[in-house]
Amino acid sequence: MEIPAINLKAIVLVHWLLTVWGCMAWLPISFAWGNFSVLAVGVWAIAQRDSIDAVLMFLMGMTVTILTDIIHFGIYYPLSEFAAERARDVFRFSAGMAILNLLLKPASCFFVYQMYRERGGEYNVNFGFPSVSRNRDAYQSIDQQDESSSSANPFNQAQDSKPGARTY
Repeated sequence: MEIPAINLKAIVLVHWLLTVWGCMAWLPISFAWGNFSVLAVGVWAIAQRDSIDAVLMFLMGMTVTILTDIIHFGIYYPLSEFAAERARDVFRFSAGMAILNLLLKPASCFFVYQMYRERGGEYNVNFGFPSVSRNRDAYQSIDQQDESSSSANPFNQAQDSKPGARTY
């Protein structure tokens, strides 16, 4: 079964719209800054179609905002109902869109990861830690020295240069 191709523009647009609607009533400014910053990285990933780094940073940002969104909802969800009917309706709509945004993020992360692989990213995400590899095919044995190298002239001096002059 093949995974359907989802456009990165559609992912960024849907999350932008849901974030705007989610910020209408009750979420703090830190929620907006976090989500809009990640969406800005998503715009960078759209602009540079060949960049692996842009897609990887967008993917990492989306996964981090899943955690921060849960924390924001847990801390800032109001315990008491709003007094006015209109304010209650706006709150319900805003909360619903913010929760829908959170529910769509894991699926979006999956599709962004597929785009990361399509752009040439590795299957395993490497954070720069050194790893041990047993593949020694690329190494040259010290028992077999290359005879074509200048063993007669170990310092790679030109033959026609003066005897006392060194070339660096």
